Amino acid sequence: MRPIAGNITAPPVIAMDERNYPKRPFIGVGAIVFKGDRILLIRRGKEPGRGKWSIPGGVVHLGETLEGAVRRELKEETGLEVEVVRLVEVFERIVPDERGRVLYHYVLIDYLCRVAGDRIRAGSDALEAAFYPLNALDQLELTPGTGPVILKAFELNKEIFS
Repeated sequence: MRPIAGNITAPPVIAMDERNYPKRPFIGVGAIVFKGDRILLIRRGKEPGRGKWSIPGGVVHLGETLEGAVRRELKEETGLEVEVVRLVEVFERIVPDERGRVLYHYVLIDYLCRVAGDRIRAGSDALEAAFYPLNALDQLELTPGTGPVILKAFELNKEIFS
């Protein structure tokens, strides 16, 4: 068991290959972070979507709050600390294999966040991490659904912080 908060413990983290052909969906969180008109993206180091660009995030651990998972994942993947501001989108990503069986199934919950630091570095599951101008998104190979949720969050970001 690993400690997660106070006296609460949880079993070890699920191995990546246990996410292949899952018995149930996994809950994932994402952190949408803007710096002006630039968006924080990571290039994924693992499947699904290895090598594609996405917002930082990952799977919620047993006993972990959604916001706690957002902060942990962003710190692990980019070295940045954030304040979680608001829920942006909830959607699912179901990836079938070539025979139509469910290879991956995630319920993804993306949050608008404000960055508390500015020393960015790629870590854990990320091959690269950087802020990209929004007008460069069409030049990047993004994971499915990433572009629309970024644009939705950008409008929300303008409403909140303008």
